Amino acid sequence: MRHRPAHFLHLFCSSSYAAGYYVYLWAEVLDADVFAAFEETGNVFDPATAEKARQFIYSAGNTVAPDALFRQFRGRDPDIKYMLRKKGLVASE
Repeated sequence: MRHRPAHFLHLFCSSSYAAGYYVYLWAEVLDADVFAAFEETGNVFDPATAEKARQFIYSAGNTVAPDALFRQFRGRDPDIKYMLRKKGLVASE
């Protein structure tokens, strides 16, 4: 086990850090899900998927709500299973 309960004590000492930690985990969920979109094509350098990421994520910026942009890119809401798989907490499909 990499982390002992004492390592997480700072999460519960103040509400501000707990909220920040949640943001880190949510970013990992989004990162793993977007990378899975590339893996699903069979080519992690797939030009069509890269263009969709450019169009719906990188160049859209703050013009549209981030959740709507993710749905436009992926066609659905984010799925936590990709982050869990990346961390080795669930078996690969």
